[in-house]
Amino acid sequence: MSTPLSRLGENAVLERLLQQLTTQAPMLTGPGDDCAVVPRDDEWDTLLKTDVVIENIHFTPDTAPERIGHKALARAVSDIAAMGGLPEYALITLLMHPSRTIEQAEGIYRGINALAARCGLSVAGGETSSLPYDGIVINVALTGRVEHNRAILRSGGRPGDIICVSGPLGGSFPSGHHLDFEPRLQLARRLMEHGPRPSAMMDLSDGLGSDLPRLAAASRCGFEIHPEKLPLTPGCTPQQGISDGEDYELLLTFSPRDFNNLSADIRRTIFPIGTLTECATSAIAPGWQHFLA
Repeated sequence: MSTPLSRLGENAVLERLLQQLTTQAPMLTGPGDDCAVVPRDDEWDTLLKTDVVIENIHFTPDTAPERIGHKALARAVSDIAAMGGLPEYALITLLMHPSRTIEQAEGIYRGINALAARCGLSVAGGETSSLPYDGIVINVALTGRVEHNRAILRSGGRPGDIICVSGPLGGSFPSGHHLDFEPRLQLARRLMEHGPRPSAMMDLSDGLGSDLPRLAAASRCGFEIHPEKLPLTPGCTPQQGISDGEDYELLLTFSPRDFNNLSADIRRTIFPIGTLTECATSAIAPGWQHFLA
């Protein structure tokens, strides 16, 4: 009997597919985190990430091509930041219907190249193909590096750790933030290089309501948040801050001691919103899940 994806939702689909993956070469961290981590040398490990944006899901047909390109690359860079790493090389796959124009394609690459220059990464090549239906799909495969055995994982949280976010939540689509956000590379690298390092970290792409349960489950914890403490985009409610998604802020946890040892300028850029708990059964309104919408 066939099972439609719409009956499962993204989390269940991923759970079933990940059970079937095979691995031959050594990995330090496999599927299930923001990036895979594979060994490189005594100084660095390699980060591997791929991400996709699709017209009418991640952007509308009237979106400026430079903003589309920016978002396509920024989503993947945000995941590199969430591991505490630095981006290195990108491969871009661009699929467009033949009725679209070369000027639109060039605009997409202008957006990609501008962000790549700011992030210090190289666009190493990629692929183009036609779509049999009208639209645009862009896939980004990205490599990065992180200090050997120092990647910040989703699984490092412990009961009592303080849950923080790195900026306002909610209203990403109406405000245009989902197209123009800057990945939090600088904040992540400051924490990596000067500390204290977060015990766990990930980026908020699907919304706090979907991503916090994933981090807590990976850390074998529950969680308690205080909606009145959420930093919100002006005009948004706490419910929107939990469920809207596409925020691309960092979700971080710190031990109470490490949180108290954060420098004053870091403390001004992150917002404590709750704590991880021992009880693994915690409820929160859901964020975005593919296949259910």
